Amino acid sequence: MLSLGERTAQELERGQLEQVLIKGKMGYVLMVSAGEDAVLTVLAKKDAKLGLIFLDVKRASQKISETIQS
Repeated sequence: MLSLGERTAQELERGQLEQVLIKGKMGYVLMVSAGEDAVLTVLAKKDAKLGLIFLDVKRASQKISETIQS
């Protein structure tokens, strides 16, 4: 999914992909890159506050990336 999002963003000239968000009847799936070899995937309920989740996921993905690289 993440590679498809990257390819789509590139082909549509939208810059580097930051995240993939999927909305389903029961909630959300959010995927972000966490370094070159890892993907952080988060499941959230349909009534979740996405803004707060985006902030937490960004911080977590940066920490994961740093941990993997060291």
